[in-house]
Amino acid sequence: MPSLGGFSISWLEMADIAVVAVIFYRLILLIKGTRALSVFTGLVLLLLIYYFSGELGLTTLHWLLAKFLDSIFLVVIILFQRDIRNALSQFGAGRLWRRAPESDQGFNVLTASVLSMAEKRIGALIVIEKNVPLGDLVARGVAVNADMSKELLMTIFHPDTPLHDGAVIVRNGHVIAAGCILPLAVGLRKRQHFGTRHRAAIGITQETDSVAVVVSEERGEISVAIGGRLTTALDEVRLKRVLQKAWSR
Repeated sequence: MPSLGGFSISWLEMADIAVVAVIFYRLILLIKGTRALSVFTGLVLLLLIYYFSGELGLTTLHWLLAKFLDSIFLVVIILFQRDIRNALSQFGAGRLWRRAPESDQGFNVLTASVLSMAEKRIGALIVIEKNVPLGDLVARGVAVNADMSKELLMTIFHPDTPLHDGAVIVRNGHVIAAGCILPLAVGLRKRQHFGTRHRAAIGITQETDSVAVVVSEERGEISVAIGGRLTTALDEVRLKRVLQKAWSR
């Protein structure tokens, strides 16, 4: 029987610890880059304050935190009901543990399509799904389920098509849905005058770890949103650099 720091520990207990560690690791990956991570960090901080307030004899603070933490399980379910549902669906499909890598061909198709739409001043909003599933948004859009191609994207975002105002969702190099309505950004500074597509790109990347690419219809300008931050006025070199980094992460 192995020992750890002078304590005996069985192989079964080691396996138990390893399984819990893997689950927590995958959960952290699931919420990484989303607003859920900030909330999770805040909850951990509250737990630490609760513990030390008890140790230091801060009775009132300890009592208030105890009352709050009594209902924390219900609060978490209410706050993260969509995320919990998505995580369970991932678990059932086996996606919680693995995610198919994005192909280089998909990257090349995406960049070529975006550059072409920018040249022709065709407005577009393309969202690349990463670890956090976008099933709810896909369900509210129009199912496509086709290989991503320049011709397909150009057709979807052509001003005369009924789907051009919504977002396209890309998963593992495939266009899953089009005409999707995204959550708009919150907390933008007043001097930031963004259009609807740009606000939607920031909004979806605030809530998930996805990557959003925007083409401005008015200026033909390309922007990329990651983690709630928008990088604007990208030329071909900078676009490929930003997308390549996001594509492989």
